[in-house]
Amino acid sequence: MSITYFAVFHAEAALADADRDRVIEIARRVPGLRKALLHTRATTRDPYLDDGPSPPLALQVYVDDVAALEAALAPDGALQALAATGALPSLAGADVTQQAMLARRFAVPNPTFRTPAGALPCSYLVDYPGPAEDLNAWLAHYLTHHPPLMARFPGIREIEIYTRIDWCSGMPWRRVDHMQRNKVVFDSAAALTAALNSPARHAMRADFARFPRFAGGTTHHAMETLTVMPADARR
Repeated sequence: MSITYFAVFHAEAALADADRDRVIEIARRVPGLRKALLHTRATTRDPYLDDGPSPPLALQVYVDDVAALEAALAPDGALQALAATGALPSLAGADVTQQAMLARRFAVPNPTFRTPAGALPCSYLVDYPGPAEDLNAWLAHYLTHHPPLMARFPGIREIEIYTRIDWCSGMPWRRVDHMQRNKVVFDSAAALTAALNSPARHAMRADFARFPRFAGGTTHHAMETLTVMPADARR
């Protein structure tokens, strides 16, 4: 397991190429970084859901422990450059939410990516804001029953489920306390769409009906995903 931090930019605008490059450069220089994921807007077709356009940017930062993350989020931390005035002009005025979570990875039958040349893998980011009537019962059911169903998606390459932790941040963005998130990753947006329209999706929907009681609904967004490695990993 590792610690991951979500910074999600909610806006109608698209992320400009120059701003994407700036996010990459800032993220790759975070001390203690394991990797960062730059999720940008994609489209898919889900037979059960339509939550509207995806956010233009969702940044995920992975580190080994909370201390490393809190150092990056401190008032003088490496990630403060993202929140500086004028840092990302194309997303000026965006509503940015932030949350640190524990990342749990689950096995898939074949984790080898076969993304077409010139394309990016595609992630389906799912949020459960909560609350649950009994959070322990809700998480126990989800962590036990849902990953095996996710692993039945054709062409699935990664499964991660995220649960809450306590954390400190000096970032100026709005904190959220979603009870859980998860992510499934595929070779492309087309592969994600095919998986969402497969029998595995129907089995997951049936399990959804068996979840312990919870409020707050859920959101699902398709995102192209670029992996950013630490600056010192390139030496």
